[in-house]
Amino acid sequence: MTGSLGSYGGGLPSTGPPAPARTSWPLWARSAVVIAVLTALLYVIEAIDAVSKHDLDSAGIEPREADGLTGIFFSPFLHADWEHLAANTLPGMVLGFLVLMARRFIITTAIVWVVSGLGVWLFAPPYTVTVGASGIIFGWLTYILVRGLFNRDVWQVLLGVVVFMIYGGVLWGVVPTDGRVSWQGHLFGAIGGVLAAWYLSKKDRKRDEKKALTQ
Repeated sequence: MTGSLGSYGGGLPSTGPPAPARTSWPLWARSAVVIAVLTALLYVIEAIDAVSKHDLDSAGIEPREADGLTGIFFSPFLHADWEHLAANTLPGMVLGFLVLMARRFIITTAIVWVVSGLGVWLFAPPYTVTVGASGIIFGWLTYILVRGLFNRDVWQVLLGVVVFMIYGGVLWGVVPTDGRVSWQGHLFGAIGGVLAAWYLSKKDRKRDEKKALTQ
């Protein structure tokens, strides 16, 4: 016989129900999970820090010390005590969620992180150690406040107005009013947020112009 099995496609046809289509979570759900996990991580780290009698806090930013540069990375994960962490929790979750919803979380946070950390390292008082995520929170805040202006987007501007009405008062934190608070981290975090909004809006405009030229 010279018959061939090739017409069967290498196997019998499936008689079962079709596989269900894989559905992804909506953006708001993914954003909520990410910010919840990051917040939980901060609480785990603070618990370890409390058990170790705050030994971890020594990894914060030491101004103008070469070893203190590593604190730029570690500082946002560390807090002076539970009260410090609790004060940062709600604004951090709300503003972090909004930045995640803007689909610009990684780049925005990276810019704010570096600018805030370098500002503390360069300008904070000597013989101090700075810890806390408030510099990043201030950067997220100013990013949300000004990105609509750079993008010329009415809805983003309106969101910025609402956020300002809720959290605008904390911007006084960029002014040196309390020696225990790192106003340098707040100020340079806020500057980092504005820089991130400017940079990303410029990048988006260039991308849109390139698309227009190729159409």
